[in-house]
Parts: sequence; C-alpha cells; structure tokens
Amino acid sequence: MPERIYIEPRAYEYPLGKKLYDYFSERGVEINETTSHNQVRNLPGDNDFQKYRNAKSTLVVGVRKTLKFDTSKPSAEYALPLATGCMGHCHYCYLQTTMGSKPYIRTYVNTDEILARADEYMNEHAPKITRFEASCTSDIVGIDHLTHSLKSTIEHMAKTDHGVLRFVTKFEHVDHLLDADHRGKTRFRFSVNANFVIKYFEPGTSSLDKRIEAAAKVQEAGYPLGFIVAPIYIHDGWQEGYEQLFKTLYEKLPEGGRDDISFEFIQHRFTQPAKRVIEKNYPMTKLELDESKRRRKWGRYGIHKYVYEKSQEEEMKTFLYRLTDRYFPEAKIEYFT
Repeated sequence: MPERIYIEPRAYEYPLGKKLYDYFSERGVEINETTSHNQVRNLPGDNDFQKYRNAKSTLVVGVRKTLKFDTSKPSAEYALPLATGCMGHCHYCYLQTTMGSKPYIRTYVNTDEILARADEYMNEHAPKITRFEASCTSDIVGIDHLTHSLKSTIEHMAKTDHGVLRFVTKFEHVDHLLDADHRGKTRFRFSVNANFVIKYFEPGTSSLDKRIEAAAKVQEAGYPLGFIVAPIYIHDGWQEGYEQLFKTLYEKLPEGGRDDISFEFIQHRFTQPAKRVIEKNYPMTKLELDESKRRRKWGRYGIHKYVYEKSQEEEMKTFLYRLTDRYFPEAKIEYFT
C-alpha cells in the first residue's frame, strides 16, 4: 500500500483513474494532484536520501501518452508499458538509472488504449506470434492487486490469435491473478537468486520461500511457469548458493509440474552511470562495482557495461546449465546473457 498518491487531471477521465481515487480516498491515503505523471514535485524528505525512499512509497496515477512500444530482446519483441518504477530496493537494478530522478511508481490508467496498440503490433506481424514483456520498466505484480491492469492484459491476450504475454516478479501477491482466464498464453516468471544476493541486495521484496510458494500457486492455476536467475553474482560460496537455489526449487514445486518450466540466466552487469546512482542511493552496499575486475562490453545507447571476464562467464554458464539438467531435465533454457 503506497503512503501517498499523486493523480494527474486526465486520469479522472478513465474508469480506472476514478476507481483508484475512490479506493485510496476510502482508506485515508494522502492524495495530491500533479500536472503530469512525469512532473511530481515536493516529495517529503530533508535530503536526497530521504526523498528517494519516500519516492519508493509513492504511486502516481497518470495517462500513458507515448504508445510506441520499446523493443525487449531477448525476452520478447515489445515492452508493454502498464507501469513504470518499482517499490523494491534492489541495489543492482537497471531501473536505478533509467528512472533517474523519478524513482516513484507510475501506473497508467488508459489500459484499453495500450492494449489496442498491442493489437496493432500483432496485426502487423501476423501470422507470426508477437511476444510482449510487461515488466521491463516495473515489477507490475507489486501493484496489480491495486490496479488489476495486468489481470486485464492477461485476459485480453488470451483472446488474441497472435499474441503472448510474459512478465517477471519478485513479489508473492499473486492470488488475484489465479482465476484469470489466461488460456495458457501468459508465461508467469519469478526472479530468483542465491540467498546471499536476496539477503544483501534485494530489500523490500518477498523472500525466496514466498516467491516459490507463489510460483506453485501459479503453476497449479495452469500458467506456463518460468524463472529468471538474475543477476548471477559471484561471491564466496556462489556455487553452493546457486545449487541450494535449484535444490529448493525442486523440493518446493509440485512434483507434477517440474517439466514445463523455462529458465533465463542473466549475469550481473553495471554501467558507470548506474554505479554513481547506486553508490548515492545505497552508500553502504556490499555490491562489487570494480571496473578493473570486469570485461567491458557495448550496451544499448552507446554506453559501456561491465560484465564478468569471459572465463568467469563460461564457468557460470556451464555450472548453471549443469544444475538445470540435473534438477529440471525437461526445462527449457531460453538464453544466458
């Protein structure tokens, strides 16, 4: 539940905007108005440190004006923009830089317009299947118990001939999605990691056990299930930590549902702009951000990113593929990057 709400005037023109206003008014949540969901000002706090944390507890209700979807490779063809920002405090998150000075959470109430644009993309690419990723710029599950935008999207995508939906979460709040009419066209993924990474770098998110409990519910509801192991992070005992992760997944998932699972592997990376923001927002972080220990690669928009050395990358990949084959031999590995 957010501590404060900002609503832009145009949001009241949409049913979801009115619904959210009434919902938060009834619960006594502080409500403010803003000229635009990109122009929130005067967040409480005596310094940037406090304002950043207060922003993470702020929900802005607005209208998505830009209906041109970004690409989302290798996960999907397009990013589906239902929300922006996340209430989690993951130290390594790429949203640290893409959100910049606007770390508050934004939800868009013109869902029908967004889905109509998705339909246009599907028609352009038919008869090929078009994949949409709903969690590129947010952890949409973390707010969907309030908005139900994701649930609407799941049910919309189920009725299409050429579209499928994907999203990933670190939150356990999935109960309202279990009865959605998904028709198997949405892959519900959970971000998981070694306990060391979750303990030190993922505050404000659900525990691994809670995520796996939610994953079991999702699988029992008939959704195709996936796990993103990210960021893969080398630390003392990292191999034991990731083996324990796979062992826990194997033991806690329903025995009959271990086959139709996908895995995606993403090694830890950072950019110099991200490093500056991370060290500002989390000055006590234990996250290793030493460029001299990394290999430099070109990233999107011409910014270098720092990934592990090639030999370390190959060691991680070989080890994690071996774990997947041991514990989930029927699972599909979608990519390692």
